[in-house]
Amino acid sequence: MKHPYSGKEAAFATMHRKEEIAVPVFAELQISLRVPQNINTDELGTFTGETERKQPPLETARLKAKLGMKRLGLPYGLASEGSFGPCRFFPFVGEDCEIFLWIDEILGIEIHEQVISTATNFSSATVSSLETAETFLKKADFPSHSLIVRPNQMTEPVFYKGICGRKELDEAIAECTAISKDQLAIIQTDMRAHHNPMRQKVIHEAARKLVKRMGSLCPECGCPGWGVSKTVGGLPCELCHIPTAMVKEEIFSCKACTYSRTEKRSDGKTEAGAMYCVICNP
Repeated sequence: MKHPYSGKEAAFATMHRKEEIAVPVFAELQISLRVPQNINTDELGTFTGETERKQPPLETARLKAKLGMKRLGLPYGLASEGSFGPCRFFPFVGEDCEIFLWIDEILGIEIHEQVISTATNFSSATVSSLETAETFLKKADFPSHSLIVRPNQMTEPVFYKGICGRKELDEAIAECTAISKDQLAIIQTDMRAHHNPMRQKVIHEAARKLVKRMGSLCPECGCPGWGVSKTVGGLPCELCHIPTAMVKEEIFSCKACTYSRTEKRSDGKTEAGAMYCVICNP
């Protein structure tokens, strides 16, 4: 059966070459992507903080997608948004959260998926010279991953972005330390997609996850996006069999109609480890 989105064209709002990752993935559903010329998604927020991101990641992705749709006059839109910070479970480890969002104005639905990964070089350091930055450069996987340099204490915003060579880095550090009140510079990983291969892999994973969800059709009405919408806790402890907070069931639902179905968790797990039990591991 032909997929409902087969042969459709969608606006993909990106200015950091994410289409190089997404186009082959969405082609699996015969969806073509078009990037609006001269679109400026940085106006919705930048990783360096020059422009503050005022909305949560999902809403920012929604604004991006609608911006692209409006620019191209298309009823279908796609956008992605990344967020970086300390891992919620291991604070000394970086975390990359990538969201992909699809908007269908014809059916009036949205489909989104996210991937959270600790496979990121997200980090920064304060240095006085290139020589004092060597440890950080290895950690950041430079020069295969670009860097950003700015003064540690600055009166006006000064940023050197997309640095991928030692000479360029040396010059940027020298210039930033010269104008910083404390003669120090901050070097940080450039997390823009076209400058960060590690992030590109997570973006690819998120794109594939969304395409898989879009490829799943509601068994009742055939709408794309059939999948897990909620989970139900209560998986019993393997030792005392008391219900835990671990997921016991998954609720599948449609994006368009009211049809839903409750199923046992998809990985087949029927018991929770005792470490998750408030009785066995108080």
